[in-house]
Amino acid sequence: MDGPMFDPEGRYARHLILPEIGPEGQAKLNAASVLVIGAGGLGSPVLLYLAAAGIGRLGLADDDVVSLSNLQRQVLHGTARLGQSKTASARDRLSDLNPEVLIETHAIRIEADTAAALIGGFDLVIDCTDNLAARHLINRACVAAGVPLLSGAIAQWEGQIGLYAPGLGGPCYACTFPEPDHPPPAQSKGVVGALPGVVGARMALEAIKFLTGAGQSLLGRLWMIDTLWNEERLMHTHRRDDCPVCRARGAEC
Repeated sequence: MDGPMFDPEGRYARHLILPEIGPEGQAKLNAASVLVIGAGGLGSPVLLYLAAAGIGRLGLADDDVVSLSNLQRQVLHGTARLGQSKTASARDRLSDLNPEVLIETHAIRIEADTAAALIGGFDLVIDCTDNLAARHLINRACVAAGVPLLSGAIAQWEGQIGLYAPGLGGPCYACTFPEPDHPPPAQSKGVVGALPGVVGARMALEAIKFLTGAGQSLLGRLWMIDTLWNEERLMHTHRRDDCPVCRARGAEC
């Protein structure tokens, strides 16, 4: 990789010399489209690292505004952005980080109709929301559209990540976490500020691996971490024949 086309100080130089990525993998990243839902704790590192990696088209959906209590963990935003929409704050920061990336913002709450309209045009959806009802709604839309879903969650000192894609032979989110008849209301039990950085960076890493085909993905696996006690686990997950979400999709799953 010492020919005239390689700039050792270029934006993607450290990717280009990785055998698992190289020029072909970087070209895949530059051509990829990823929708990130949520620009908060998890969304901050996910968006920053994917923009830095050169994802060609990066969509962002969030209907919230930046508040002071966010800044303990949502490192994408800053004090000067208080009261601004998170999508606008994120767009400015990401465009400064990498102007080569097309940033699409959607300052909307993800509902059944808006999810279906947004998700179909992307290669990968990354769920960085903070409540169970939203995760199941996004999963249903991804399964219906045939778009792989990378979903993460955090609480207090713990986090988890899974890749869900029935179309690729893996489970959907509802196969692993059956949808309750009455989802509990979203509520915060607190979160240590650095935890979203740990889990969100891992989500960005898994997205890069999935899009380039590097290594082993989390398809059919659930990664869990307890940072308080320094424990990690990797569990195998499987399709459920009785999963109503997969069955609604039909034989294509």
